Amino acid sequence: MSSDRWGRVDETGTVYVRTADGEQVVGSWQAGSPEEALAYFERKYEGLVVEIGLLEKRVKTTDLSAKDAQAAIDHIREQVDAHHVVGDLDALRKRLDKLVETVEARREERKQQRAKQTDEARHAKEALVAEAEELAQSDQWRSAGERLRALVDTWKGLPRLDRKSDDELWHRFSHARSAFSKRRKAHFAQLDAQREEARKTKEKLVAEAEALSSSTDWGPTAARYRELMADWKAAGRAQREHEDDLWNRFRGAQDIFFAARSSVFAERDA
Repeated sequence: MSSDRWGRVDETGTVYVRTADGEQVVGSWQAGSPEEALAYFERKYEGLVVEIGLLEKRVKTTDLSAKDAQAAIDHIREQVDAHHVVGDLDALRKRLDKLVETVEARREERKQQRAKQTDEARHAKEALVAEAEELAQSDQWRSAGERLRALVDTWKGLPRLDRKSDDELWHRFSHARSAFSKRRKAHFAQLDAQREEARKTKEKLVAEAEALSSSTDWGPTAARYRELMADWKAAGRAQREHEDDLWNRFRGAQDIFFAARSSVFAERDA
């Protein structure tokens, strides 16, 4: 028979471990001396000590999930509760209980962190939506369009919210972008129509100016050119690819007329 602080072996080879709840049977030993039996089961205990120590380190120094940590704790606790080792099992239980508290604290901390991140993402997306809805009414087509594209990139970098909230905010955000695009498209369509109308008007003014360029009816023709110039200014700008050519023709016709008039007046006054 052999005995130490945490266990003993009786005369039948049965090994016991001492706990706060009394002695628990560890197992039976027939392969050697009682001292060897205690040494064997104490080594198994040390293995649990090492396993708990490693788990404590993982919980404190890695991003081990609470679910995986709890599963590892439960696995070790099953071995402790099976009392197939000799050692201070109550101390191991206390360490496991403390580890559970640590895991729960980290679970709560991560939960609060996720809640904070979600709250920040919600506020950020609400701010993006508000800015997009304001930009949707802007007439600064270039700068507003560039800013809306930047807002999309910012949105993509933010965490998702719950599906309902995220979908509602995205719907507003997308609607604001669509509204701006429709307004911009309508604006430029109207602008194109105005420029096309200006081109047609100026084509007529150019045709009349060119027809008048050979006139020798100096007074009335000069007066008509002044009227044509006023009409030109009132017509607005044509498309860029037409405006300069039309102006050069219009101005050229006037130059021909006024050069001829100046020449005649100079000869007459000579």
